[in-house]
Amino acid sequence: MSQTATTVMTGEQAGHHEHTGLWSWIATVDHKRIGLLYLGTALFFLLTGGVEALMMRIQLMRPNNDFVSPELFNQLFTMHGTTMIFMVVMPTLIGFANYFVPLMIGARDMAYPRLNAMAYWFLPFGGLLMHFSWLAGGAPSAGWFSYAPLSETPFNSTHGVDYWALGLFVMGIGSISTSINIIATIVACRPPGMTLFRMPLFVWMTFVNSFLITLAMPILNASLVMLFVDRLFAAHFFLPEHGGSAVIWQHFFWAFGHPEVYILVLPAFGMVSEVIPVFARRPIFGYGTMVGSVVTIAVLSFGVWAHHMFTVGLGNAADAFFAASTMLIAVPTGIKIFNWGATLWGGSIRLNTAMLFCMAFLIEFTIGGLSGITFAVAPIDWQMNASYYLVAHFHYVIFGGTYFAMMAGIYYWFPKMTGRILSESLGKWHFWATVIGFNMTFFVQHFLGFMGMPRRVYTYPDLPGWATLNLISTIGSFILGTSAFLLVVNVILTSRKPANAGNNPWNAWTLEWLTTSPPPEHNFDYIPPVHGRRPLWDLQHPELPDDAPAQKEAFWDPIFDKFKVGMACFIASESFFFLMLVIGFVFYNTSLHMGAFNAHTLDVPKSSIFTVALLGSSVTLHIAEHYMEAKRRAAFLGWFIFTIALGLVFLIGQGGEYYHLFTTGVTLNANLFSSSFFILTGFHGFHVFVGLVLLLIVLIFAFVGDYNSGKGEIVKTIGWYWHFVDAVWIVVFSTVYLIGPHL
Repeated sequence: MSQTATTVMTGEQAGHHEHTGLWSWIATVDHKRIGLLYLGTALFFLLTGGVEALMMRIQLMRPNNDFVSPELFNQLFTMHGTTMIFMVVMPTLIGFANYFVPLMIGARDMAYPRLNAMAYWFLPFGGLLMHFSWLAGGAPSAGWFSYAPLSETPFNSTHGVDYWALGLFVMGIGSISTSINIIATIVACRPPGMTLFRMPLFVWMTFVNSFLITLAMPILNASLVMLFVDRLFAAHFFLPEHGGSAVIWQHFFWAFGHPEVYILVLPAFGMVSEVIPVFARRPIFGYGTMVGSVVTIAVLSFGVWAHHMFTVGLGNAADAFFAASTMLIAVPTGIKIFNWGATLWGGSIRLNTAMLFCMAFLIEFTIGGLSGITFAVAPIDWQMNASYYLVAHFHYVIFGGTYFAMMAGIYYWFPKMTGRILSESLGKWHFWATVIGFNMTFFVQHFLGFMGMPRRVYTYPDLPGWATLNLISTIGSFILGTSAFLLVVNVILTSRKPANAGNNPWNAWTLEWLTTSPPPEHNFDYIPPVHGRRPLWDLQHPELPDDAPAQKEAFWDPIFDKFKVGMACFIASESFFFLMLVIGFVFYNTSLHMGAFNAHTLDVPKSSIFTVALLGSSVTLHIAEHYMEAKRRAAFLGWFIFTIALGLVFLIGQGGEYYHLFTTGVTLNANLFSSSFFILTGFHGFHVFVGLVLLLIVLIFAFVGDYNSGKGEIVKTIGWYWHFVDAVWIVVFSTVYLIGPHL
């Protein structure tokens, strides 16, 4: 075997952990340890969110209950939803991606190990920051969607929503950083032979999912900035009585929120796509169709957000468009069900715990998908949107889909992470408790919705059937909580036993099962030649190689520089952030309630001079890069310093303009023009400042080192960022200074 393998890195070459004990975990940059940190943190917040859910179910177990107050119930409702989505499901999926994506593609580590470590710490910091609100006057109580104007200061005067916005913003930065890292790892760190169309489906789903996070999270972050400015600086973006719009918050939030649904589901699809073929002993049916459908879902997910807003009154044309797009996105989603079913058909199925969770996933997620189609019919949506029917649908999609798939992934990959196989007997108890508890909790809520019980209420009257169904739902929630306890017990008991898994206990086919269990820090001592989608099958059965399309074998080999890939993704992400701020400026400045200050207040001629300086810096930077390639160090340094000087001129000019506006009464909270102006131009100015810091760092190293060999690519990568900042200013200047006075 080793004679045909490609040597990657031995333990002596890779080195070992420099630290031991707790500090070795705090300081680690090993993607596997970081993946475990994500999973451990998600488990902590799962227990937190689970307690919040049980307290709500106790309150709702009988009519007119007073177990908790209305305000506390709203806080529990808000924190439960936010915790489960952003601190449990997303971190769990990111944790699995961190651990297994490099292993499954044969990489040594993530593309940016230190960025990977930094991105993780945003999660506990943001999560604890949000939960600190319990001690700072009360948790947020406006719902996990934080609809305006309920989330605004006049209706939510404590700092709970402030902590909510800050915590989500911090965790959003970490999620974006990790998604960029995953994209760069998959594009630039695959070994020879591991082409895109040979990657495992979990890697494909994570790859597409990372693009969704990269482009969708900035939409939420821009919305959070505007809400935070509203609350702390008395702006009025979402307060209708001051000219703002509560509906625009819903547009912004759900423009993120519906891609978020697929952010929570796509990696789970990937897990199921790995487990089912192994335990059915058949390759996945329709690999290309699975890849094509997930890409289609990602694209369409950005065009369906307003089906959450049929009751807002958008008009018949908008309702018809979003109803059609909602029905359309169900097609590629449904295709996967048939692919998984066809894989099972005729297979030699092993019904161990992992496979049982996959089978339950197929049933529960299909129920959630079918109920979701009903919301594409606007008249039905008008009746059911605000009822418990929607609560049932949502949990069948997220819990019935993602949670069941994650459990399958835990039982499937636990041997690789620990060297031990989880107890099958305890696992089956865990499975059946989960299935029974889940369906008892949420299936009856469909009928509560049909009977008219509204969601988002802390109690209800004693109407026929309501009390019985709510009691069943509450009993089911405690069974569901018990199932999670059984998993924890299984993990603890198994971890105390000697390692018994071996390298490949399931006789699986992907590369992570080639290395030891658990893998060493350097992942692999060797990687076999990759000629198909099942490398270990090819290694064990050379006479029956995997059938990979020959015409695609050389497609997209890893020839891209990882720094450029990462910067391109970052630029795309920031583009969506600025797009939301530009849309906000245009929307608010076409309002009829602008007040005394508007775009005519701006000094366009003076700002044009500073604009020329900033745009000129892109030209001088390009010239500097030319001299760097020509190895003319003095000319490179001269033009590089000129670039920095032009950037400073722009920042000084913007600072002078701000000072003039402040002295004439145009402050951040003067009206919607000033609020949208300072938010848009201020964030651009911050990006200019960051760019100048990067350029100064390069300049310092250029004086003490040599950027003519090797490091020149880093200079070019930073140059991409600088050119992006200049391009954004062209859009901002045109929108604010040239078009703004005519809005």
